[in-house]
This record gives sequence, structure tokens and C-alpha cells, in this order.
Amino acid sequence: MAASKPVRILLLAPGLLGESLALQLTAADNDLEVLLKPDQLKGHPALVIWSIEAITSFNAIRREALLLQERWTPSPLLLLLPPQVSVSRDELLTLPAAGLLQNSDVATLQEAIPTLIGGGRVVEIHAADVARSEASSAMGLGQWLLISGLQQISDDLRVMDAMLKPPPEHPLLLLILEGRCRELRCARSLLLWLWGPLQLGFDHPVPFQSEPDHSRRLDDSTAITLRERSAVAVWTAIRDRLDTAVQGGLNNATGRLLAIDGLNPERRRDLLLALLHQLDQVLQELRCADDTRSFSQAWTSLQPELRRQALTSVAGRYVQLPQGDDLLPVADQLLTQADLSGTDDELPDANSMLTPLLVNQPVLVNGQLLPADDPRALLQLETLVSNWLVRTAELIGAELLDACGSWPELRRYLLRDALVSTRELERLRNRLNTQMRIADWIERPVQLYESRRTLFQLRQGRIEPLQLTEPRDQELNQLGWWQRQVALLVETRDALAPQVQALVRRLGDLMVVVLTQVVGRAIGLIGRGIAQGMGRSLGRG
Repeated sequence: MAASKPVRILLLAPGLLGESLALQLTAADNDLEVLLKPDQLKGHPALVIWSIEAITSFNAIRREALLLQERWTPSPLLLLLPPQVSVSRDELLTLPAAGLLQNSDVATLQEAIPTLIGGGRVVEIHAADVARSEASSAMGLGQWLLISGLQQISDDLRVMDAMLKPPPEHPLLLLILEGRCRELRCARSLLLWLWGPLQLGFDHPVPFQSEPDHSRRLDDSTAITLRERSAVAVWTAIRDRLDTAVQGGLNNATGRLLAIDGLNPERRRDLLLALLHQLDQVLQELRCADDTRSFSQAWTSLQPELRRQALTSVAGRYVQLPQGDDLLPVADQLLTQADLSGTDDELPDANSMLTPLLVNQPVLVNGQLLPADDPRALLQLETLVSNWLVRTAELIGAELLDACGSWPELRRYLLRDALVSTRELERLRNRLNTQMRIADWIERPVQLYESRRTLFQLRQGRIEPLQLTEPRDQELNQLGWWQRQVALLVETRDALAPQVQALVRRLGDLMVVVLTQVVGRAIGLIGRGIAQGMGRSLGRG
């Protein structure tokens, strides 16, 4: 029997590092043949590995990677990155390579080699996202004045809130503190009206900039493994990443109240996992469909049944709880009472998520059409899926809270311990209803006018918001009368703000002239007259 042909790998690395790494790879796998020089090759290698000691010029690294890819096509390229890099994750993902491993060990490299040779992708980087710090460094004078003023007001409000918890016993001190809080809020509203975006006036007084979280930056990693470059492999990678994120537990970092926050952590996890499983089933069903042009219609028609199945999974098919004197099945009662046909207007078009996962259609990322297996496209698809996951869970969570309001025995099974109290549950429901009305009447028209959309993404054990800018003129034209007046108010504010700012500046200049030229001179003359009078009096004495 003839011996199998060895798999040849070209390793481009400094002398000592390259020899050590080649010995470790060949010792672990006898079928590998690692070559350190291109002239030792006859033909193309199965894989090209380039070990980079330091990134001094990112553009030079990118050009060299392009040259290596062009020279050794169709051999895949694997880049071994140093532990410390001065570029962001998004910039690293633009490198033309099938594999990116940062500060990896030999075991990780051994696992990545067969995946890359088989036509897959491997990404494991730990670069911190520096885009926010770069954006914050470029700040104009007006923006700096606005942010500094809001920070000072927020600091004073936090001090006032601390002094009011618990409220002071002296009634006069209580009135003074409450009056000071009202003055600070009015000053904040005036600043936002003159200089800031309108929707900020409806937020709570929180600081604009937080202290840097070094532990979070160290944990900011991206690990993606694709066995093959197909739509099924992309969805499998997304599903595994979201499943891992949900299993680890999620905290609310959206800055707003969520209905799923009221659920027991175990039930919240079950709900998200059930929705993820149902989405997997729906995608499999859509792949088997004959007509690939009606994905959106089929998706819309399947949503109510998908939510019913997820609700049944959370409630338990065979769980029974008492209601009065009767013992009733929880799932059947919830399905009878819940209205699962609602829609969320903030969900983007389903085709942007479905077609890449079903027919491997390219994804538009920052003005570039990228294949669905590209790490940047995969991360964008993951954000769309996680946004659908959270918003659909919100629709179901709201129905569960409503059901618990009329079924007290259900609260201990589904809700957090604090919400067993009727008062706390009703308070949460009222706050959610108020937040929904404000979002529908005020925040959404402003977002539509500013062409912004808020997505929810699962990142590092938290549900975080992500602001996208995209045309939403069609949705803006479909708004009702009240929402149109809010958009008109924003437009009026943009038109009048420059004139108001100019008027304030002119009034300020006028006050300076009055205080310096009129009042200041008058005070000087009065002081001179007093001094002369005192001099005469002293002379006579």
C-alpha cells in the first residue's frame, strides 16, 4: 500500500521562531511537511502561514498579505498576529486572509490547519475596539461645552439624589433640595434645546462619558470557525455563538427597561434558546421551499406559530398550576390568553437577514458587498439575528407579564421573586407601557427623521444597543398626525437653533459692553469721587 502524500505548508516566520514552530507542528502530525523557504516548494502549498512579529504599519501588512494571496492562489493564507496590536477589530477583519489568529498556542494552530485546508475560515482575535476613543478625540468647541455642562449638571443631580435618599427630616431643607433639582433639570433641558439632539431631553440625567472599563477591553475577543464557506455553515457558526452567549446569562445594558427583565433568569434563558431553536427550524423549512422569491411572505406567516412554539417550550408542555380551585395546564392557558400576532415596527426588513443565510447572498457592509462567510458579514448577520431574538422575546415577555397579572400563582413560576408582589408587578407594567408610548409618540419619529435604527446585539454577556444610519423615508411618510408634528418640531428646532444661538451671543456681547463700559465706568467714577472726598476730609483734619 502506497504511503499517503504529505501535506505541505509554507511557514513565513523569523528563523528561530519558524524552526521551533515547524518542529512542534510536524511532531504532532506526521502527515505535515512544514517548509520555511518558498524555493523549497514544487508547486503550491496546501496552506501559507505568515507569522507577524509586530504591526508597525497596518497598510504595509495589508499590501503584503494581498501579494501573498495573489502569489499562492488558491492556497489559503493564515496570519499569526502578535499579542498587542494598535488597530481595532474591524480593521483586522479587513485583512485578506482566510485565517486570523492572535497570540494563539500550538494546539489552536493545529486545530485551525485542517479547517483552512478544507476551505473554511478561522478567526480568533482579541483586539480592543478603539473606534470610540478615536471618535471622542475629535470634538468641536460647541460639543465640548455641551458635554461638559451636561456632565456638571449630572454630577450635581447625583449629589442631590444622594441627599434625598432618605429625605431629610427638616421640611425647609427638603424644599431647598427639591427646588435645586428642578433648577438643574430646567438648565439641562435648556442646554439640550439650544445645542443638543432633541431626543436627549427625554433621557435620565446620566453622565455622557463613563470611566474606561479595562476588564471589558481585555475580554473583547472574536472567535469564528467555519468548516466550509456555505450559508449553512454561516448559520451554524452564528447559532453556536448566540447559544453560547445566552447560556452564559445576559444583563440589560440597553439603557431602557425590557419586559424580559421581569422574567426569572432561567425562564429568560429558556425563552431565548427556544426562539433560537425555532429560528433554526424555520430556516430549514425555508431552504426546502420551492420558491426562493417569497422568503419574506413565508417568514411573516410563520411568525405566530414560531412564537406559540417558543411560548409552549418556556411554559412547559405538561406543567400544571392552580388557578382558584382548578388545576390548569400552563401552556394551554397562556396560548389562549396571549396575542402573539403583534409586530415590532423597529425590526428591519427580514430579507436582509434571510437571503444570506438561505441562498448565500452577499451582504452589504459599510458600502462593500461581502460574501456571507466573510467575518465582517457574519458579525453583521449575527447582529440582525440577535436583534430579532431580543425583540421577539420582548413581545412574548410582555404577554407573559400580562398573564401573570391575572394569574397570581403563575408569578412564582415565571417571574423574579421581587415581582411576586402585585404592587411591584403593576409598577413594572405601567413603566413598560409609559416607555412604549414615549417611544412610539416621540422617540420613533425622531429616529425616523434622523434615519437611525436601534438594534440589540448580544455581546460579552450583555444586551447592548447599536445605532445604525439607514434611509427610512418610507416609514417617515407613514407616520400619524402626532408623530408628524414631532418630526416637524425637530425640523423647526434645527431651523431656529442657529438664530437663537446668534441671539444669545449678541445678548452676551451686549451685557459685556454694559457691564464694562457703563456699569464699570460708573463704579469707577463713584469710587474716585469717594476717594477725593475722603482725601479732602483728611486734609482738613
